[in-house]
Amino acid sequence: MTRRKKTRSLADKVTIRTGRRKDYRQWRHENPDEVAPSRRFTQKKRQQRKLQAARKQARQQAGQPIDIHPPRDDKETD
Repeated sequence: MTRRKKTRSLADKVTIRTGRRKDYRQWRHENPDEVAPSRRFTQKKRQQRKLQAARKQARQQAGQPIDIHPPRDDKETD
């Protein structure tokens, strides 16, 4: 028995009619409502994005402010 190569492609995992990739592409095109990501996946990604945003905000607040443009004195004249 030969082992199947691991793949991340859905086209290889789905067997529709002949199991050919072209058939899967056609089926996906005809049934867009059945191809949407799962609710669990979207919730997981939403949570990851929230955590990433919170970490980024914490990093920004913990960092030192840099005076790129220090305040000017308007009284200076040539």
